[in-house]
Amino acid sequence: MAKAYYSTVLDHAAGKVWSVIRPFDHYAWAGVVSETTIEDGRKGDQVGSVRRVIVGDKTLRQILLAHSDIDRSYSYAFASEPPFPVRNYAATIRITPVVDSGKAFVEWWATFDCATPDYERMIDQFENKGFAVWLAALRKFMAPS
Repeated sequence: MAKAYYSTVLDHAAGKVWSVIRPFDHYAWAGVVSETTIEDGRKGDQVGSVRRVIVGDKTLRQILLAHSDIDRSYSYAFASEPPFPVRNYAATIRITPVVDSGKAFVEWWATFDCATPDYERMIDQFENKGFAVWLAALRKFMAPS
């Protein structure tokens, strides 16, 4: 099993950052131009909800595995065939307050098995072409206009 991990510090309170990413059906903060909906009339903070993300001609389906306002985190997995050669993918994003500065420590990680022996390429894909890009988009999304 492999693990991809990325973290950053944002110049906002943890609660404010959590309020932006909290709804599982709100994905605009990640800079992904897409149509995002929760299937079957469920709520965006309800464990078991499936998020459908349509990006161009591709559709991703992800299921919410855990959601915690106390821990300011949620975990999810693919509910359909992943767009990458991985199996058993599970990811978590968590926001933690940095007490001495009032900022937010944001971390995002995923564990997975590779369908091919190229673990390093997939770790890089998630860390640097996924989590790093999406958290940079979050920083921009939250910047004063």
